[in-house]
Amino acid sequence: MRRLISIVLAVILAAGGIGFWWINHTLSLGTPVVDLSIEPGTSPRGVAQDAVDAGVLTSPRLLYWWFRLSGQSRQIKAGSYELLGEVTPRSLLSKLVRGEEALRAVALVEGLTFKQFRQVLLKAEQLAPDTQWLAPDLIMQKLGQPGISPEGRFYPDTYTYTKGSSDLAVLKRALHAMQRHLDAAWQLRAADSPLKTPDELLTLASIIEKETGRAADRPMIASVFTNRLRIGMMLQTDPTVIYGLGDKFDGNLHRRDLLADTPWNTYTRAGLPPTPISMPGKAAMLAAAQPTRSKALYFVAKGDGTSQFSDSLEAHNRAVAHYQLGQ
Repeated sequence: MRRLISIVLAVILAAGGIGFWWINHTLSLGTPVVDLSIEPGTSPRGVAQDAVDAGVLTSPRLLYWWFRLSGQSRQIKAGSYELLGEVTPRSLLSKLVRGEEALRAVALVEGLTFKQFRQVLLKAEQLAPDTQWLAPDLIMQKLGQPGISPEGRFYPDTYTYTKGSSDLAVLKRALHAMQRHLDAAWQLRAADSPLKTPDELLTLASIIEKETGRAADRPMIASVFTNRLRIGMMLQTDPTVIYGLGDKFDGNLHRRDLLADTPWNTYTRAGLPPTPISMPGKAAMLAAAQPTRSKALYFVAKGDGTSQFSDSLEAHNRAVAHYQLGQ
């Protein structure tokens, strides 16, 4: 009996007028948005049943036979799909064959720390927080980078993902993206750069990222730090001190903070800190690789988002008096 019904349904779908009408008519949905999840290896019959179970109000047998008669039933792709609006059997099959999954996006911006990155991922819509309770070193171990600090290792960008994806998968993509960009910047480094490894370039880029949001100033800020590294002068950059303070930072940098020694305090320790202090973007990495050629050793914020650069301490003190003290 079931076989006979199937044959009859196939004949109906094959009949020109009726079949054309059915595959193009709007299907009713049980909810405004139907979430359809298709697991890998699901048969066309199973896909039809999954669609009905998810909330597509139609006969699973009719839907299955449409899949079969279309000749595309084996091209249906596994994934997470959203069905809304006017969904027809034809448009449903087209979506499943093209693999038009329901995507979400999370924006990881330049200058964030790894801790801040994790908070962004935790708040991302329908992203599975699989790393929520994992320590940073364990996360890096799962990403195949045991013993590596996570700071600075993830490229800031906007990442799309399917509903229910793991945050570990997003981190893995960001990790690989950072490695690609870092490798590219390292290949472009100036011949006389004092930076000895790609990791040093990444660390310097992370400082440049935190020192200014003005793109035009980055190469000059990179020049100041590069010049200081070249002559063995302390970097003395506030963002590294703030990073080293961690949760102890109250929003205001005090003189006592500058004297409080941590591995990241560039007022008390020479050279670059042991790890990056933020996630640098492409522009900051390129600035670290190819700083402006200058003799500048100092800079001070003008108060309008730009900086004043000086070659000598005397000139720098005058700039501080003018821009910071209003003298």
